Amino acid sequence: MVNLVVEHLKYRYPLGNELALEDISFEVKKGEFIGIIGENGSGKSTLCQAIVGLVPNFYKGAYGGKVLVKEIEVAQSDVSEISSYVGIVFQNPFTQITGSKLTVYEEVAFGLENLGIPREEMIKRIEESLKLLRLFEYRHFNPFELSGGQMQRLAIASVIAMKPDILVLDEPTSQLDPQGSEEVFQAIQDLAKNGMTIIIAEHKIEKIASYADKIILLHKGKLVDFDTPEKIFSREDIEEYGIVPPVYTRICKSLNVKNEAGFYPVTLEQVYYELVKVYG
Repeated sequence: MVNLVVEHLKYRYPLGNELALEDISFEVKKGEFIGIIGENGSGKSTLCQAIVGLVPNFYKGAYGGKVLVKEIEVAQSDVSEISSYVGIVFQNPFTQITGSKLTVYEEVAFGLENLGIPREEMIKRIEESLKLLRLFEYRHFNPFELSGGQMQRLAIASVIAMKPDILVLDEPTSQLDPQGSEEVFQAIQDLAKNGMTIIIAEHKIEKIASYADKIILLHKGKLVDFDTPEKIFSREDIEEYGIVPPVYTRICKSLNVKNEAGFYPVTLEQVYYELVKVYG
């Protein structure tokens, strides 16, 4: 089932001279894990904001095309309505954690209280979210006692407690160390396995290669390609778009090791599989 449809999306910021997004089209199915990559200024964050309705409803500007979430046209709907179906997590958890709650448990409850969710349902959602994000044992901690990775997972837990169909993440690991980044990606993968559609803009190519089902490659606001990690990172011109392929892809390219489809592996597991076939 298709959860998200983007049709010929165009957008220019107020006072901008060039399009931030130019004729973007793609579809995403329920439960897919989609990575968005591209150099700075390629349009990653703008695309994320368009999916949740901040573009153009908040930022205004010139807008064309359509973004459809569950057949609802985002630009023609209130952000509050779209937020029932799409949640967003930003780069810095400090911008998303309210700071007004004393415990992790209360922080996740905050949004549900504002929606007027019944108490029994609220408790169920809070506990489910905290367990899924592996934060239940920290439920009585102050949010600011958590590590960076834990705080970002708390921001995600607060969003998924609202039960969105789609979770959009805009470079959620940019300020995290390797351990924190891995914690966040594992948590996101668990959400995808549970049927949530994941769309994540990210600079950490090795992580995207390991976790994404498909990748959107953007360059100067244009969609260059939308395909599997193996196909995207096997492009001969990939570095022309400011993207350095994963280390395993570079190694396989130097050794000319490809899979049956003719693409270079992108993870250690894939490399091992291909080498075993060749060398036994």
